[in-house]
Amino acid sequence: MIANLFAGLPSAAAVDEQFADILQRPGLRIERIVSTGQASPEGFWYDQADGEWVVLLQGAARLRFADEPAARDLGPGDCVDIAPHRRHRVDWTDPDRPTVWLAVHYAA
Repeated sequence: MIANLFAGLPSAAAVDEQFADILQRPGLRIERIVSTGQASPEGFWYDQADGEWVVLLQGAARLRFADEPAARDLGPGDCVDIAPHRRHRVDWTDPDRPTVWLAVHYAA
């Protein structure tokens, strides 16, 4: 379990994203995601059964929704609630510094 959301961040340009559960309860999961330049594979879309509220705590990212014409640029403090089965993908994350996300997954 993580006691500090900014502890143990990888150096820039780590090979893989890091996923760490912070809290799990029935119908609820909170996780920290750390990206260092990763993006969703070309043509891949997340299509999740549960809802997800996400806030960007540090860094920068570009989030795209299948039902919107343009991607959303996200910076620290930006948050979005993603409805169940709303197709989305990460188009870009900052390769020069860790991008830290806090994701709250909840049963719909």
